[in-house]
Amino acid sequence: MGVPKKRTSKMRRDRRRAANNNLRSAVQVIKCGKCSEPVLPHRACGACGYYKGRETIPAAQG
Repeated sequence: MGVPKKRTSKMRRDRRRAANNNLRSAVQVIKCGKCSEPVLPHRACGACGYYKGRETIPAAQG
């Protein structure tokens, strides 16, 4: 079994781990089908409480 000949430094380790941060995409925001408010995907709308065309959270009394 292969064994590292020398210890990996903290800087080299952290640089390798940080390289994946640039590959992540930004969070997509969509519009609610009922009230057109911005909503995260696969989440109920905070303004109207609808998800996939039905009310899942009671609407806030405003």
